Amino acid sequence: MAFPLKITLLAGLLLLAACRSEPIQFHTLTPVHRSTASLAAGGEIRIESITVPPQVDRPQIVIRQGDSGVAILETQWWAASLVDELRSALVDQLASNRKNLAVRIEVQRFDSIPGRYALLDVKWRLRQTGTDERTPLTCRTVVQSPSGPTIDDLVIAQQNNVKRFAALLSQAADKSPSECPAAQ
Repeated sequence: MAFPLKITLLAGLLLLAACRSEPIQFHTLTPVHRSTASLAAGGEIRIESITVPPQVDRPQIVIRQGDSGVAILETQWWAASLVDELRSALVDQLASNRKNLAVRIEVQRFDSIPGRYALLDVKWRLRQTGTDERTPLTCRTVVQSPSGPTIDDLVIAQQNNVKRFAALLSQAADKSPSECPAAQ
């Protein structure tokens, strides 16, 4: 009677081990080190809205595969929604010496290709708020960073893209908003 019990227990353990799934890993677009520019500047750029394409508007990280495919990574998630991740990262990095500025951000593309690159394509509108509102500045910025083969490498490349975009936005805010800054 002990032998069939051992076999049953062993079979049960094997079944449990076979059903085990990988743990979910969470990632963020907010870098570990806070931007010193945002601490030193006196003004603030208020983010009015952020939109992202519906294909990437989900908690799971989405990567491109080939020329037309995408993969939704079930074990690699953003720590918050992609919109909230972008907002947190940008609030942390946006800086301006001018006050009463607001920006609307429309992400056109948020491409992630492991081993190749991460791309951030954004249309944005910067405007002066308050009593002497001027014509808003509307621009489109595309930044791309090389990526290593891992998801961590890809997230770091997207963090770099957000940092570069925030620097361009801050640069435009510090000047009289009349000309779109060139991507570096």
